[in-house]
Amino acid sequence: MRGFLSSAALLTCAGALVAGLAAPAAADPAADPDRGGYGRATLTGFAALPAETYVPDSEPSGAHLGTNPVNGVTPPFPGQPVQGFSGIVRRHDGTFDVLSDNGYGAKGNSADFLLRVHRIKPDFGKRTVAVLGGFGLSDPRGLVPFPLTRADRTLTGADFDVESIVRAQDGTYWIGDEFGPFLLHADREGRLLDAPVELPGVRAPENPNLAGATPNLGRSKGFEGMARSVDGRRLYPLLEGTVTGDPAGTLRMYEFDLRKRAYTERRWTYRLDDPAHAIGDAIAVDRHRFLVIERDNLQGDAARVKRIYLADTRDRDGDGALDKTLVADLLDLADPRGLGGSGATFRFPFQTIEDVVILDDRTLGVLDDNNFPFSSGRTPGRPDDNEFITVRLTRGLKADPRVYR
Repeated sequence: MRGFLSSAALLTCAGALVAGLAAPAAADPAADPDRGGYGRATLTGFAALPAETYVPDSEPSGAHLGTNPVNGVTPPFPGQPVQGFSGIVRRHDGTFDVLSDNGYGAKGNSADFLLRVHRIKPDFGKRTVAVLGGFGLSDPRGLVPFPLTRADRTLTGADFDVESIVRAQDGTYWIGDEFGPFLLHADREGRLLDAPVELPGVRAPENPNLAGATPNLGRSKGFEGMARSVDGRRLYPLLEGTVTGDPAGTLRMYEFDLRKRAYTERRWTYRLDDPAHAIGDAIAVDRHRFLVIERDNLQGDAARVKRIYLADTRDRDGDGALDKTLVADLLDLADPRGLGGSGATFRFPFQTIEDVVILDDRTLGVLDDNNFPFSSGRTPGRPDDNEFITVRLTRGLKADPRVYR
C-alpha cells in the first residue's frame, strides 16, 4: 500500500552474501531495555538501484499520470519502471526475486503498469544493484473470473495491487493482493495456476465481487505482508488495514493451508503502536515468531517510526495480540564505517519500507518501496532510489534453521 502524501505534504516531509558482501559489524552496542533486550542495530551493507531504471525494451508507462513533472521526472515514461519493491524472496545464490506493486498507487492510474517480478543482485562492495531479468504476471488460462484490463491477459496495476510474495517448496509463487484481498498462485514464469482465492468475509472497495455491498476494509488495505511457515505447509497473510468492527489499529493475520488450498480457523491480531501506522512486510522466524515491519506514513526528516518487530503468536502477556519486541529501529542505525554516507547514524527514512529478509541469524536485508516517481524521502525534490541495506542485530534471533533454506 502506497498511501501517497499530497504534494504539500511531500514538500513538508522531504527534508557466501552477508559474509562476502556485507562487512562485519562493529562490536555490539550495549543492550537497551527500551528496545526489549535488543540494542542498537548496525548498518553493514548499502546498495542502490537508480530511480529511473526501466525494463529493457518494455512498453511505455505512466500515461494516466498527466504530463506535469513529479520530483523532477516527467511522465509518461519511456518504459516500465523497475520500482515499487513490495515483496522479496531469497534465492540463496546471491540473487533475490522482488515484487513490484500495482504501479502508481491506484487502479485508475496504473492500467499501463505491467505487474512483474524482478530478479536482482546487490553488490555491497560497489554499492549497486543489478537487475538480471524477471517475469511478468499473466493469466493465459483465463482463471481470473472477472474482466481484466488487457485482452492478452497480462496483469496490470488496474487488476491487482500485489504487495507480498513467497516461494512454495515446489518453486511456484504465492502473491498477496490488496484489491480483493486475494491470494494469487503463479508458476515460475508468472502464469496463474489457480483462480484468485478470496478472503472469506472481508472485502475492500476495489473488490470486483462487491456487487454494491458495503466494503469492510479500507482502499488497498489488503495483504501487505505474507509469510510462509518454516515447514512450507502454510501461508500467513497479514492485512494492512483494520476490518470494520475490529478495534482501531488492530490487523488480522490469517492462516492458509497450502495442501487444502483453504483458510483454516486460526487467526491472530497484530496491534499497531498507533492506528495511523501501517505494516510493510512479514517473514517467519520459526513456528511462533515473525518479523514485521511497522511504519508511519511520513518520509525524510518528518519520519518518526520505521521499525522491525519480532512478533510472537503465543501472546504471553495475555492482551489478545501478538507480543512485540523491537529488534531494529531503521531511523537509528549505527553506522561506524560510514556506509550510508551520512555520519555515524544512518536513517532509512522512506515513506514505505516493504521488504525484510533474514540473511543469517543476526543479519536482515531491508528494501524500500520507492513509489516512483512520488516519494522523495532521501533527497527532497528527487525521486527515491530502490535501496537495499543489510542490518546486523545485537544478538541472534534463534531462528528455525529451515528459514535459511
